[in-house]
Amino acid sequence: MADECRLCDVLVIGGGMAGVSVGARLAGEQRVVVLERETMPGQHSTGRSAAIFIRNYGSNVLRALNAASAGFFAEPTDVSDTTLLTQRGEMIIAEEDEIGHLEAYLAGSSGLERITARDAIERFPILREERIAAAVYEPDAQDIDVDRMLQGLLRLLRARDGELVTGAEALEITRKDGLWHVTTPAGRFAAPLVINAAGAWADRTAALAGVSTIGLRPLRRTAAILPAPAGLEPAGWPLCVSASERWYAKPEAGKILVSPADEDEVEPHDAWPDDMVLAEGLHRFEQSVTMEVTRVEHSWAGLRSFVADRNPVVGFAPGADGFFWLAGQGGYGIQAAPALAALASALCLGHDPDLSPDVVAALSPDRASITKGN
Repeated sequence: MADECRLCDVLVIGGGMAGVSVGARLAGEQRVVVLERETMPGQHSTGRSAAIFIRNYGSNVLRALNAASAGFFAEPTDVSDTTLLTQRGEMIIAEEDEIGHLEAYLAGSSGLERITARDAIERFPILREERIAAAVYEPDAQDIDVDRMLQGLLRLLRARDGELVTGAEALEITRKDGLWHVTTPAGRFAAPLVINAAGAWADRTAALAGVSTIGLRPLRRTAAILPAPAGLEPAGWPLCVSASERWYAKPEAGKILVSPADEDEVEPHDAWPDDMVLAEGLHRFEQSVTMEVTRVEHSWAGLRSFVADRNPVVGFAPGADGFFWLAGQGGYGIQAAPALAALASALCLGHDPDLSPDVVAALSPDRASITKGN
């Protein structure tokens, strides 16, 4: 390791979408270094996301973040010359025992239309009509070009003289003389402000720094690519979701991506599929459709990290000067990234956030609804 300690204004720990987004924003006003433990950014949750922008997805707090992010995706100034979105649509179908889940989703939602079982099959032709008790359609759901978004943000970070350092896992974090000192295999770094955007590793990062943890739970989510049904071209089909999230499916490069929508708690790691979980999820999918799953072309897994109330955590850690949380994005991290980065940037710079005080308070690491530890 190099003996020299590199000084900057802000150290961001984590080079996924959250860390790169806030790093690119702050680099316009601060000297920013983003530290990524892997050899490339976005290798874990960011790179394994089946990202789609759905305004009505998540709690009321998350829906506020989705709304605040919409403008960026439509006109991603300084990141891309064109929109990051492509029309997809989302359809939610419910069997008889899922009607309550569907009604709960509809509460507080906007822009959804109730459709018949026949309408649902016209949009997603392999569904079994007898399994559909109710269905709704959200026409404004859109695919997100995650890679183009991440690469555009990295270019913006560098254009503003920010830096991404890979192979830089935080091995030691200490506070001394008003600075956070971070030791990594790529060298030593110091800054008065550290942003913990370490994804599934965020609680471990806090513990390394001697900061109280937030009860973060990494949950595995699995997905698989299946061949398209013979004679059918799925490109124009919507995302189709079971109302109680027993499975979801969407077109993917002429094939079908299917997920069991699993949430099995695991330790932070380079996630891989559990064969039994995947098989059980594909069986649930098979029961709802007319196609037989005969072959899985590819499968993978990623981690979605939540605290107890399943809202993200954004703000300064109580009792730890200069330690900032940007974690717990769960399954919403891509579509909420622009709003979360804007909020984090505002709080770090002492500016007034654009979000309402109620939303800001609901994201605070000091809120009562998350489980804290040491």
